[in-house]
Amino acid sequence: MKYNKTVMTKLINEHRELHDELKRIKAEMGLEKNFAIKALYHSAVADSGRYMQEYQDLERLQ
Repeated sequence: MKYNKTVMTKLINEHRELHDELKRIKAEMGLEKNFAIKALYHSAVADSGRYMQEYQDLERLQ
């Protein structure tokens, strides 16, 4: 599975928890939005993360 910013953005828009987590990561770590999205991908999606199946489903739709 590969990181895709477009798919990750759709996933964040569909889940309020991910949106809130993105805001927290940006604020706490001082990251730009693109880097924060990538960090969120690695923590919530990659390596059998909580949102991995939904991410894969969105990826297939593209």
